[in-house]
Amino acid sequence: MSQPLTADTTSFKSGRTIVALMLREMSSTYGKSSLGYLWALAEPVGGIAFLSIVFALALRSPSLGDSFPLYYSTGLLPLSLFREVSSKTAVAIRYSKPLLGYPRVTYIDAIIARALLNGLTGAMIGAVLIGGMVILNPSFVFLNIPEMALAYTMALGLALGFGTLNCFLFWKFTFWQQIWGILMRPLFLISGVLFNFEDLPKVAQDILWYNPIVHVIGQMRMGVYATYEPTYISYIYIFAIILATLSAGLILLTRYNQDIMYN
Repeated sequence: MSQPLTADTTSFKSGRTIVALMLREMSSTYGKSSLGYLWALAEPVGGIAFLSIVFALALRSPSLGDSFPLYYSTGLLPLSLFREVSSKTAVAIRYSKPLLGYPRVTYIDAIIARALLNGLTGAMIGAVLIGGMVILNPSFVFLNIPEMALAYTMALGLALGFGTLNCFLFWKFTFWQQIWGILMRPLFLISGVLFNFEDLPKVAQDILWYNPIVHVIGQMRMGVYATYEPTYISYIYIFAIILATLSAGLILLTRYNQDIMYN
């Protein structure tokens, strides 16, 4: 006689499915050795080194602290996390479509697996880079781990929300993926990676405040620089965007799940 399914049993099976999907992506994306993760680490290291060298030649010191690599890492790492997780989540259903025919694999499992794996990878890279900088030069920084964790939570939440919504939009409107790619390109320049939000003219602040990544980077720098206290960060604004995009994405995917599966 079969055992009735309980909430605990269902959660356990869903958890096993998510772990299996994560292992599958780890194998396909990073390979079966640690070299794949070394390449994932090399990309942000190269970007931070390039920015540090270029701006060190033009400026005496960054806007905060005295370390160019640390300053630019506090902007580049959260932005990279958002871009990577949102892009991978947006194609999660397409990537795992051959497996979604199995009754125990759902589109939510596929989305969670991709977001969780790439989010953990981004957090690991950030911990290695920033931790390494602090070890090499511990005198100029005091890390506030809860504040930094909040910044990563904000970035991951935004990435999951926009990625889930784009799961539907990429399928429904074939042109939207190209438009989204175009919209992502200027984020590096308008999100505060290269500057502090307070250093901008008032008219620029009034416009760029609506870019949620500006708030994430401000939160990240508040966790790294003890004397930096940005007053422009709005947690209500960020979590309202997360809730709106995630809810809209899940509602649309639930409504059109069968159409997406068989088209």
